[in-house]
Amino acid sequence: MVNENMESLKQKKLFLFDIDGTLAIGDTLYEGSRQLLAYIERIGGKAYYITNNSTKSGSDYVAKFRNSFQLETTEEQFITSGYMTLRFLKAHFANKKIFVLGTTSFVAELRKNGLNITEVCEPDIDCVVVAYDSELNYNKLTEVCRVLFTMEVPFYATNPDLRCPIDFGFIPDCGAICDMITQTTGKLPTYLGKPSKEVVELCLTQSGFTKEETLVIGDRLYTDIACGINGSVDTCVVFTGEATKEDIKDTPFQPDYAFDTINDLLAAILA
Repeated sequence: MVNENMESLKQKKLFLFDIDGTLAIGDTLYEGSRQLLAYIERIGGKAYYITNNSTKSGSDYVAKFRNSFQLETTEEQFITSGYMTLRFLKAHFANKKIFVLGTTSFVAELRKNGLNITEVCEPDIDCVVVAYDSELNYNKLTEVCRVLFTMEVPFYATNPDLRCPIDFGFIPDCGAICDMITQTTGKLPTYLGKPSKEVVELCLTQSGFTKEETLVIGDRLYTDIACGINGSVDTCVVFTGEATKEDIKDTPFQPDYAFDTINDLLAAILA
């Protein structure tokens, strides 16, 4: 039952936050976000940011948090779908040719880590990777369709999110881009970011905290809350992004806690 055990919130020390629609929108922090992060530091806890936004690297996010939010962070705190994809590709396609549809920053990050990346249809491609691409154009869509139609290769994607929150509402995310490609080619991707349990397991390993001390907080049920459930940790949804209170009634991804805002979560922890 949602919000049944409020006392256990006070025992949480490892907080795994989604960013867009949860802690902030665009360059604006939601009320309570800064105070909650200060509380986590005060109790000797740890905050990680488990975002499915692959347009930015960890270093990009460190700069954004400093410049936009006046918050100091480290690269290790950002577990992005791009980073999870990088780990997967280095483990399984280290010496292979990889076709990527993604932002300039995402492609550069993969190349910086020694992967053989192409953005055009070439011979001997071993897999296709599609990311959330804010620089998307029709030429990129044409090339990925060309690869998937002419070669029998695995198709991966960074994350299944359909919509990315923005100040006026939403814009298409990686899942929507992939749906367009799937409708055209008939090929379905395997997603590598949230809701994979590996996101939670990586944060647990890096931080040293236990599952009982961990809380996943997000605004999307089928990625954020599902990720926490898959990782066997408690979850909290906030209604400042995609999910609504009506969605809770029918979702298979039932959160342990639900609050209107991050500020309401903070109030419950401090009560």
